[in-house]
Amino acid sequence: MSLLDAAIKVRENAHAPYSGFRVGAALRGSDGRIYVGCNVENVAYPEGTCAEAGAIAAMVAAGVTRLEEVVVVAGGAAPVAPCGGCRQKLREFGGPDVTVTMRNLDGAEVRQTLAELLPGAFDAAQMAEG
Repeated sequence: MSLLDAAIKVRENAHAPYSGFRVGAALRGSDGRIYVGCNVENVAYPEGTCAEAGAIAAMVAAGVTRLEEVVVVAGGAAPVAPCGGCRQKLREFGGPDVTVTMRNLDGAEVRQTLAELLPGAFDAAQMAEG
């Protein structure tokens, strides 16, 4: 299964009773496996979970800490980018050159690297004192 197919399929499992806006994410870990996540809303906003965060959690739970590629699928009129928090989460586990493909259900697609999505990303090197 391709990353795109996996993201489209998992999107159907999204729990979005409040917004009705379902998102699916699939990423390829450094082990070559595909990890997926979908958004999970909660009536106590903002306690939900983004699709990208769910896919990252599945990857880390499997013992993998590097991602190589990401696909995000949503049903909007245009491709939807990961939120700011998820951009930082993706950058934590992927290098600046990792490609993120954002696609809607009509086939419109935008591709950007993590560096393009999150210029000036905060990283562990910035935490060093001295």
